[in-house]
Amino acid sequence: MDLEQSGALSRGDKRAFDDCDQQDAYFHKIIDGIPTIAWCNQPDGSNDFLNRRWRDYTGLSVEQGHGWGWQAAIHPDDLDRLMATWEALLAQGEPGEVEARLRRSDGVYRWFVFRVEPLRNGTRRVVRWYGTGTDIEDRKRAESLRAAEKRTLEMIADGASLDDILSDLCRSIDVQASPGFSTILLMDPDGKRLWHAAGPLVPRGWLPAITPRPIGPREGCCGAAAYLKKRVIVTDVLTDPVWTDKHRGLAIQNGIRAAWSEPILTKDGQVLGTFALYSPEPRVPTVADLELIEAAGNIALIAISRQRSQEALRKSEAELRRITDAIPQCITVIGVDGRRLYANQVMLEYTGVSLEDVTAADFNERVLHPDDVERLQADRQLGLSGEVPFELELRLRRHDGKYRWFLIRYNSFRDEHGRVIRWYATGTDIDARKQAEERIQKENLALREEIDRSSMFEEIVGSSTALRTVLSQVAKVAPTDSTVLIYGETGTGKELVARAIHAKSKRATRAFVRVNCAAIPQALITSELFGHEKGAFTGALQRRIGRFESADGGTLFLDEVGDLPAETQIALLRVLQEREFERVGSNQPIPVDVRVLAATNRDLTAAVANGSFRMDLFYRLNVFPIGVPSLRERADDIRLLLEYFVERAAKRSGKKIKQIEKKTLDLFKAYRWPGNVRELQNVVERAVILCDGDTLSVDRTWFQHGSSGSPPPAEFLNGSLANREREMIEAALRGSRGRVAGPSGAASKLGIPRQTLDSKIATLGIDKYRFRT
Repeated sequence: MDLEQSGALSRGDKRAFDDCDQQDAYFHKIIDGIPTIAWCNQPDGSNDFLNRRWRDYTGLSVEQGHGWGWQAAIHPDDLDRLMATWEALLAQGEPGEVEARLRRSDGVYRWFVFRVEPLRNGTRRVVRWYGTGTDIEDRKRAESLRAAEKRTLEMIADGASLDDILSDLCRSIDVQASPGFSTILLMDPDGKRLWHAAGPLVPRGWLPAITPRPIGPREGCCGAAAYLKKRVIVTDVLTDPVWTDKHRGLAIQNGIRAAWSEPILTKDGQVLGTFALYSPEPRVPTVADLELIEAAGNIALIAISRQRSQEALRKSEAELRRITDAIPQCITVIGVDGRRLYANQVMLEYTGVSLEDVTAADFNERVLHPDDVERLQADRQLGLSGEVPFELELRLRRHDGKYRWFLIRYNSFRDEHGRVIRWYATGTDIDARKQAEERIQKENLALREEIDRSSMFEEIVGSSTALRTVLSQVAKVAPTDSTVLIYGETGTGKELVARAIHAKSKRATRAFVRVNCAAIPQALITSELFGHEKGAFTGALQRRIGRFESADGGTLFLDEVGDLPAETQIALLRVLQEREFERVGSNQPIPVDVRVLAATNRDLTAAVANGSFRMDLFYRLNVFPIGVPSLRERADDIRLLLEYFVERAAKRSGKKIKQIEKKTLDLFKAYRWPGNVRELQNVVERAVILCDGDTLSVDRTWFQHGSSGSPPPAEFLNGSLANREREMIEAALRGSRGRVAGPSGAASKLGIPRQTLDSKIATLGIDKYRFRT
């Protein structure tokens, strides 16, 4: 503390005392009464006054401490550092502090923190320096002990020898015990003698007295402490009974007058050795002295126990190496830091490397398949960071250069405290199993391809030219993520085409979500597609996930997309463009990865023309158009479809139908099928239900409504009207040499939009390229 803070002097007093000798004397009298070390220095730093507490503590007189004489009380090892700090403060004119050891009158050095404060006059010039000293020996001792313990653990981790570790500990204690010294004795394996292990400052003449030191009540403080298993304090060797006359005289000759020893004990009471402090003067140890030897004994216990544990580990590892060499498996021993420490003989013979190669940094690159090196590094690092067993499958290079698959199992090895200290990796050859798995995988792949070929895209049955064209388009577009617009009459199987695209895509293992846009009320379609938040509208009692979120990562099939209301078309357009949407009642965008397939039986180009369908949405959906032919356009498939549906319907009804009447087959071929494949399936199911024998037949009256051959009530062209439109389109293409767009294109000649003409060309199956020559 400084005088201003203590309240002993106010700023007004200081100004009044400037340049006043009488008041200076009064001021020194005040400092003399402060119960702490204090002083006053001239502006140049030389001492002007030392208070009584300073002089009593150091034993220096006023004359001896005057000027720069006070330096004699500072520890020689601290003086240069202290002076460098003091000179810097003088140059700056700023308050500061520094730690150093101050010699007590009995010659013992103790740590102090010295604080100085400048006193300035009215012109801000420094006219005095005042300082105080505070004893911090206990704090420094605690810091030193913590540092010694940390240093001991670091040396253990670095693999230092026990002698070096214990000697380093004694040096740390000697600094605090000066002018005395310390020593560490270790117990002989027979438990009857102590041997000197560390003590850099132990006099040579004293070594014969302590090594070996027998165990007994009169064998000095160390022998007695080991015998009694408790602390022994000798305040004066001349009078204490634990010393024999021989050892008492030897102690006096080597400057030893007092000593105290602490046994180094394990938890179960086993004596590992002793720690002792020796003093050149007879004295009773202070509480701090006793705390010092107790702490030093605990640190020594850590070092000795850890070293003995490591010795036991080395012995057990040597035994384990002999055992692992006899095991017919590849085994590697790994440290907790991931370093390879050892590999058994089987591993060395299999890979053809030496034990030195095993511990090299490039071992993995030398013995592992190049494709497995990076994976091993990541997976093994993750596994070793935990404490539970784990396993990896890797390819090891045999000594002849051939790679084989191994299953590597990692198991941890723990010490008596449960800490993981080693990992053992055992390798089992699984190459035969991996080869078998690979063969089965290839066979499954081939079988799946064969099933796909034979099933003709699942339930899509037929072999007509028109159908083969569709399936060819499906095979080409399926592996991509392109949006597909599937158009065709009702009942042609547009959903089957969509499912076939999904099944052949890279999203085949994810969800296929179907939405019938025409079957959902317009007020609910937006919520159905994108979901809604709780309270978004009346009846929204909780959050609901929409179809887009359900299909994330998979495929969303929008059936009858032409029936979407205008506001939903806008939201759908955003999803296709931005790959994100918002739930109804929320403004938080949700990213989504969905492939969209759309289907319609309407003419969307006409819908765009009359304003009921957005043109920009049409372009987004019409990336890859696929026109599904009507059953009239694939008449060659009617017999195959008939047989397929008959077999399915008969199986469900529990009947056996062996043949189909010829007149029935003729009726099926002659009919126009306005309802397409779906109508055909329904007629077959009705016929199977009514069939009493094993021959399928139908009533001619079932087809009378369609016998006139009138076209179906849809926008798609058929019959004579279709033929007439085909002739007009082909004539226009012939006149424009196959060009559709542009002023001289076929669309301009016919007076219709290019998109409409492209749609009709695809629907009618016209090859526009044949008109270019």
